[in-house]
Amino acid sequence: MKPSRNHRLWVTSLLAGGFALSVGIYQWRSSSQGVQASSPPSVSTPSSPGPAPNSPKAAPAPPGLFAPPRGDVRLVVISDFNSQYGSTTYAPEVTKAISLIPGWQPDLVLSGGDMVAGQSRSLNRAQLQAMWAAFDRNVAAPLRKAQLPLGFTIGNHDGSGALSPAGRHIFTVDRQVASSYWNQQRPNLPFVDRANFPFNYSFAQDDIFYLVWDASTAKITQEQLAWVVRSLESPAAKKAKLRIMIGHLPLYGIAVGRNKPGEYLRNAEQLRVIMERYDVHTYISGHQHAYYPGRRGQLQLLHTGALGGGPRQLVGSNLTPQKTLTVMDIDYEALSTTYTTYDMKTLQVIDHLKLPRQIAGQNGTVYRRDVGITP
Repeated sequence: MKPSRNHRLWVTSLLAGGFALSVGIYQWRSSSQGVQASSPPSVSTPSSPGPAPNSPKAAPAPPGLFAPPRGDVRLVVISDFNSQYGSTTYAPEVTKAISLIPGWQPDLVLSGGDMVAGQSRSLNRAQLQAMWAAFDRNVAAPLRKAQLPLGFTIGNHDGSGALSPAGRHIFTVDRQVASSYWNQQRPNLPFVDRANFPFNYSFAQDDIFYLVWDASTAKITQEQLAWVVRSLESPAAKKAKLRIMIGHLPLYGIAVGRNKPGEYLRNAEQLRVIMERYDVHTYISGHQHAYYPGRRGQLQLLHTGALGGGPRQLVGSNLTPQKTLTVMDIDYEALSTTYTTYDMKTLQVIDHLKLPRQIAGQNGTVYRRDVGITP
């Protein structure tokens, strides 16, 4: 996709105008992304119901668990597996998930952030280092041993980007320790841009372009947006079959207690416009501690549930909060994704059709992604 002159003017207007939305040049993506309902236990994107149960494709899974047919590319997505402040231990569901992940035979593991339990001024450098050492023992090292690459985004408890009124980072030491850990244990990813790793970076694997931004606070800066645009205009992004973005905070609030300013990204609609304009297929986030396979407009929104402490209830729902892990299978031909999400307490697959058809958050309504309503 080669941006036109009008396209570049539109982006410049958006950036220079402080998110002043220039609607006139914006166009929706192809109507081929129209919605079709899917059946449990998996849910697939609007463009395809996903592989049939009798598909000849392999269906690897840990022994005794439901085995979804494998796509051309398989991701396992986890998020928010920290516990109380300063903790160097992890909940049983985290340990269980990490031990089971190799059984799904993913090409890549993605984390939506909050891998450790920082963001407290009472924690010193030694305590922060101890938490990252515990993360390495319990999460990163087992994945390395299984030769599974880990892509991740920094969460607010990993290295918050919150600024003081003077414009200085409040959690400078948290960010220093996180950066030091990740640059010593740099994951085996085919980086496209790692100049600001581990906060803002990109990589391309299996014909998919992944862009990770620092969404550890509600504000995405103008500098970040300019980098996003450059990255999505890069040859690596243009030639990819699919583009996926990952950040800790979501665009919209979906969970009880997190459906308020500061718990989702500011200017969500304008950010979504940029993603859609550059044909980003899915935005993966964490932070809300609630699983919801959503969409708004043409953008797929994978709200990853928490594996660690504090799973939350969805807004407007009486469903019991669950700790979850999602297997995401990608089909190249249909350019579609299929989610199979497991409750990590029971190891049963979540029935997506029991989730709310839509969630009316404070800053916008998110639709369950099989529901054929365009906001």
